[in-house]
Amino acid sequence: MANVKLSKADLELMMNAEVILTKNRIIEAVYALFGQLAANYQQQAATWHLPEEVEKISPKISRGEHYEALPWVMLDYPRYFSGDDFFSVRTFFWWGNFFSITILLKGKYLLPITDELLQKLNDQWYIGVGQDEWQHHFREDNYLPLQAVPANKLQELAFLKLAKKIPLSEWDSMYDLLQHSFSELARLWQ
Repeated sequence: MANVKLSKADLELMMNAEVILTKNRIIEAVYALFGQLAANYQQQAATWHLPEEVEKISPKISRGEHYEALPWVMLDYPRYFSGDDFFSVRTFFWWGNFFSITILLKGKYLLPITDELLQKLNDQWYIGVGQDEWQHHFREDNYLPLQAVPANKLQELAFLKLAKKIPLSEWDSMYDLLQHSFSELARLWQ
């Protein structure tokens, strides 16, 4: 006989199909939100004077089940990944945690990190200080508040990640919050 046991709470959850159906509806709603944002982002990005190779690539929405064991959905636009050259704005939903919007610049797209550049964004933005550009959590080993890190300490970073975290509880305003955050990123080129 197998020695695999479930708790009473686990067994009740397993027998409740509505839990998974609700999860699926929420993921589909996030997908729909990201589809609307993609169209808006494309209109806004047309004014950014993006490199030609970046402008040509259409938005991409992806999803998965296991970022730190939890479901996620992401929208990449604009996006360009080639070797060590990255240019991406990633809008990210992480089940049970947050929404975020992140710009990742590496290689030939890396902007010099100056006080002037950092002052173009408000105090709701974080700067990536981790070693892995594919980590999205906001623990201190990955992100610190933008104002907490002097620009001269950031010159040796191999990539620039600037991110804003938005609580899931802001769902009703999420489109506007993410669209506004995307437009804030345009300041980096002004």
